[in-house]
Amino acid sequence: SLKTLGVDLLQKQNAGLHHTEEYHENTSLIVRRGQVFQLKLTFDRELKDNDKVVVQLSVGEKPMESNETLLSMNLRSGQDSRCWCANISNTSGKECLVTVTSPADAAVGKYFLSVKTGPHIYNPGNKVVYVLFNPWCEADTVFMPNDTERLEYVLSDTGYIYVGSVQNIAGRPWNFGQFEEDVLDSCMYLLDKSKLKHKVRKDPVIVSRAMAALVNSNDDSGVLFGNWSGIYTGGTSPVAWTGSALILQKYYKTKKPICFGQCWVFSGVLTTVMRCLGIPARSVSNFASAHDTEENLKVDIYLNERGEKLDDMTSDSVWNFHVWNDVWMKRPDLPQGFDGWQAVDATPQEKSQGVYQCGPCPLKAIRSGEVYLLYDSKFVFAEVNADRVFWQVKNVNGKQKLVKLREEAKAIGKSISTKAVGKNTREDITAQYKFPEGSPEERKAVEKACSYLNSSNLAVCENTTPLPPLQAGIQLEVEGEKALWLGNPINLNIIAQNSSAGAWTINLVASCQLQCYTGKVEANLGSIKQIVQTESKPVIQLPLNIAADAYMKTVTSVDDELLLKVNIIAEIQETNEKLTDELTLTFQYPPLKVEMPETAKINEDFTCSFIFKNTLSIPLEKCKLHVEGLGIFKMETIDQGDIMPGRIIKSQIICAPNKTGEKKIVAKLTSNQVKGISGEKMITITA
Repeated sequence: SLKTLGVDLLQKQNAGLHHTEEYHENTSLIVRRGQVFQLKLTFDRELKDNDKVVVQLSVGEKPMESNETLLSMNLRSGQDSRCWCANISNTSGKECLVTVTSPADAAVGKYFLSVKTGPHIYNPGNKVVYVLFNPWCEADTVFMPNDTERLEYVLSDTGYIYVGSVQNIAGRPWNFGQFEEDVLDSCMYLLDKSKLKHKVRKDPVIVSRAMAALVNSNDDSGVLFGNWSGIYTGGTSPVAWTGSALILQKYYKTKKPICFGQCWVFSGVLTTVMRCLGIPARSVSNFASAHDTEENLKVDIYLNERGEKLDDMTSDSVWNFHVWNDVWMKRPDLPQGFDGWQAVDATPQEKSQGVYQCGPCPLKAIRSGEVYLLYDSKFVFAEVNADRVFWQVKNVNGKQKLVKLREEAKAIGKSISTKAVGKNTREDITAQYKFPEGSPEERKAVEKACSYLNSSNLAVCENTTPLPPLQAGIQLEVEGEKALWLGNPINLNIIAQNSSAGAWTINLVASCQLQCYTGKVEANLGSIKQIVQTESKPVIQLPLNIAADAYMKTVTSVDDELLLKVNIIAEIQETNEKLTDELTLTFQYPPLKVEMPETAKINEDFTCSFIFKNTLSIPLEKCKLHVEGLGIFKMETIDQGDIMPGRIIKSQIICAPNKTGEKKIVAKLTSNQVKGISGEKMITITA
């Protein structure tokens, strides 16, 4: 009887056709479903017509044909694109070339290969076939027709995640690293950990939802432990990470959650996992993002009599920015018209079906207010559409009294951003999430969402009634230096413009607080409270000055990037009218420069330098330089000690590139005072 002596997976040939040549696991075969691949079998003699040869692929410890964890393909059974099949395409002596066809809805996973010939089973043990989703295959539900988009959303292993505030959006370089060592195996481990039945692993809707749950550690000891405390001893501060690969590699080795993550880290890792599995994905940043815990499309913000925000009055919040993901797929589980981008979120904010997971939710459903559609569309709709309501908490005869200051219908869900396709620039995708603010379509979408929320007996969602125009004609604004350098005093002017030229008496309060990006108050820095007579003056200015010492202690003790929030409340005594204004200010830092040649040759050394000059007026203590270059070197951390004002540091790394193509080196400088300054540079590696 016939015996199999060997199997050649023809990795190089198959990988080129399947767009998988970048994966580090080049000893295995990595293919995409719905597309043929070839194997070369070697037997102990020439193949005869009556020889029965069966190629087997198996998953898990107890593979069975009944649940599709064992696939048996007889080489003489013909072709059928709806199921797995294998056919002889050529024989030459004792060698046989076999073409294997997988269906476009094959379950993704890690399959072990064996060959059965009569009573003999050739089981090489280490011959592994990874099957991934296929955005190049029209019959696959993740099919993406545009080649430049596939290049960006599936094959690109570097990018940007946008952070900051509406007034000051910054692109933070991020290495997704989906092709790095152990990353694919880490994703396969997560698939097994998800306990999804094998048959269900063919559905990107269910797989992406499961991965959103597993990238956080809350319910299932998943990848990342979320921490917003500002204290990150025993782990890595969220601002220090430069990419996802190291996180997934550490997780795969230890099988324990990695410390610590915040929203952009969760999003970066989820983009990596999705792209690695073959699902097109992008990281998306929503500025002024609502966290509406009461599902009434309103976020309440409470200020005390000094104008300072009170954290303990509500669990609702407005984050300066929040980062989640979009994944691309068809939605056969929903009515027609909801294919395309779907929002998924791995940051553990609210439970969905008892687990910290969110999405996938169609962007088209969010845009049109169809908040009854799966999954979690109510929560995502509120993140980009909720109204912001300001209240003042007054003490009247020893009792708390709430005074409504203003309600804003257009303050939430601004400048929704992702990296542009094929360019290192920001693309504004707000129009994919919502119609223009105030347009008839937008009002209709909000009405539709409200009618559903009200009919499902959730908290009442009222229409916002616009306030009548102010009789007094007073306008508020804050003026200050454009660049706020850390370590310098903060000098602001609170301005009241009196356009009506009337004589008014104004009770004016203004406060300045240090806050995290989630809106959590870290310190009250100063406030002013004054009664102002306009006496027909067109402009009134009040200075609000804060010494550097007043905020540097908090900045140093909290390991998060902090920002300044200024709140102003003006009460006009004659008309009882109330005005408020709010301003977010971010600190500026000196740049971190990366210097190296424009091009280099594979396996030939080149030098990369990292240069930083401390132009601030304060020393930077316990500085660390974190550097990473995919395909060049793994992440390294270099201690820099304290950097005094005016001092220049220069660190060098000798690099030996092992992959050709465009590569990026990313660097980040962290210290007690400055939490994360990023620098980057591209280099082309040639053969």
